[in-house]
Amino acid sequence: MIEIKHLKTIQALNHCGSLAATANYLHQTQSALSHQFSELEHRLGFKLFIRKSHPLQLTPQGEVLLRLAEQVLPLVTASLRECHEPEETNLRIAIECHSCIQWLTPALKRFRECWPQVNVDFKSGVAFDPQPALQQRELDIVLTSDIIADSNLHYTPLFDYEVKLVVAPDHPLANKRDITPQDLAAETVLIYPVQRQRFDIWRRFLQPAGVTPILKSVDNTLLLIQMVAARLGIAALPHWAVETFERQGLVVTQTLGEGLWSRLYAASREGEQRQPAIETFIRAARQHAVDNLPFVKRVSVSSADAPKAMQQSDCLQC
Repeated sequence: MIEIKHLKTIQALNHCGSLAATANYLHQTQSALSHQFSELEHRLGFKLFIRKSHPLQLTPQGEVLLRLAEQVLPLVTASLRECHEPEETNLRIAIECHSCIQWLTPALKRFRECWPQVNVDFKSGVAFDPQPALQQRELDIVLTSDIIADSNLHYTPLFDYEVKLVVAPDHPLANKRDITPQDLAAETVLIYPVQRQRFDIWRRFLQPAGVTPILKSVDNTLLLIQMVAARLGIAALPHWAVETFERQGLVVTQTLGEGLWSRLYAASREGEQRQPAIETFIRAARQHAVDNLPFVKRVSVSSADAPKAMQQSDCLQC
């Protein structure tokens, strides 16, 4: 069976006019090239060119294959270019992280500078469960901290971020250091309306200590922060979600224990994480976050390939 490399060699032979010139053009030895042609001719059952002709002449069969090369090779080149630089495509992104859009918008601008032909569509909301939609090919990327085991999804780590305690400036915890789970026992903790087991502050901070404060659901980040400022409760959020409000003096952030850290992933279907548009978007999002967000850490190289099944972590707190 003739291969693409054979068509390229026949085309080069016709262009160069001799075995020696063709071997030099293809960065091969003349003997290796001669052996390659002899093997191909034996496989095909006919000669491709007339030996000792000056300039070298193709046989009628060689001319047929040359015409095939001139037809096929430009199509191969164009197809590969389209795979790496599609003329136009859609990138459908869902954000489980409720406040990620605040830092993701500038990252998207960087991505669009590289890929102006890609149409980006966003979906978000605490009531929206995007990972099944990703599995059903309704989405292309999901930003999440929840990992679904045995889901045929690939989770590319973006970065680690610290979950901060958010309180009003006049709250007793605003000036306290070394905040413990017991400090929150009598508080009302404002959370999004999902299962509490999905929240790091519950699963990794309160529950291990046997502390069960009042949990109150709020489905809007802005409303949640306003309630914290009015001392109607406290919250646990990434710093980027409250940075603007903290600068205005509306809220104060504190470290929980020795620091409560979570990891944000870009989930895609297994095998599609290396598609150029997806890979470029992930790289732009990661780089912008690491360069611009406080209380964010780059994921180490050793942990860059996340397993498909591991303990769940939460992004809905953001």
